[in-house]
Amino acid sequence: MIPKNNFQNNDWINSLYEKERIKIEKRIQRSVKDRKPESLYKPAAYILESGGKRLRPLLVLLSAKAVGGDYADAYNAAVAVELLHNFTLVHDDIMDNADKRRNRLTLHKKYDTSTAILVGDGLLSVAYEYLLKDCNGNTKAVLSAFTKGLLEVCNGQSIDKIFETTGNVSIFDYIDMIKKKTASLFETCCKIGSLLGGGDNKQVKALSNYGKNLGIAFQIQDDLLDIIGDEKQLGKTVGGDLVEGKKTYLFIKAFEKAEDKERKILFNLVRNKGISREQIPVFKEIYLKLGILDEARKDIRRFSVRALNSVRLLKENDRQIFGWLTDSLIGRNK
Repeated sequence: MIPKNNFQNNDWINSLYEKERIKIEKRIQRSVKDRKPESLYKPAAYILESGGKRLRPLLVLLSAKAVGGDYADAYNAAVAVELLHNFTLVHDDIMDNADKRRNRLTLHKKYDTSTAILVGDGLLSVAYEYLLKDCNGNTKAVLSAFTKGLLEVCNGQSIDKIFETTGNVSIFDYIDMIKKKTASLFETCCKIGSLLGGGDNKQVKALSNYGKNLGIAFQIQDDLLDIIGDEKQLGKTVGGDLVEGKKTYLFIKAFEKAEDKERKILFNLVRNKGISREQIPVFKEIYLKLGILDEARKDIRRFSVRALNSVRLLKENDRQIFGWLTDSLIGRNK
């Protein structure tokens, strides 16, 4: 289980997060301000204005600080990873034909698909521009880590799409996929931050492992929220993964445990490449009956503990901060 430290009660950490989030937010908005042509950067501003907790940029800053660096050494890199993240969101929404994200129309729905594709590409280009501003003597290592993270995200997304038309996907296959699609970006944030902060090999590896395991826990939590979350808080349709025919942690676990009647119902998702919204409660009931939601929570805790164990070498204050961050991510409701 996760250690019982009540990280959420550390007011100084909450204050630190809010202070740095505001700084990051201002820099993110400035990243596309006054750029031309307006046809590209006005839609880019729209997607960046949708907000979020900005926890990925915070991972960059905290990792730099944890190895003895300074936040000022990594602000531009923090912006870069958030731009990279939004690039992936824009393209994912197109591929998933999603209508909403963070309670707003997705970019391709508000504008059009061609504009959304160009905006995604533009955000990625600006991300590299910002990353280079913080690179110094270790430019090659930082750029390599960023590029590797980008490639892993693309690889993971490709595998995820393949899963939609694959009859049998194991939990092992799924975890391997989310290591690439989701966890690799968390890992990249921590690695870049620790590199920019001047961390040694041991520190960089420890923080990278933290990010990887946290990212896996985050994605399983995301899968869980798709079923149990509140649509207003999530900012997207609950059960959307089922409608799109996605084989999430919950679905794969249920398919492995189900027998006869339930298995036939689950197989309809595979055969039809998705279900109707009216069928979502039926699938939720199967998950509850088979204990899948509890299994998901156990694995979220398991990978969270792995993440926290990775940063035991850090100073007490830094361990507290990363503990708070872990609680924030896996305890979220959106």
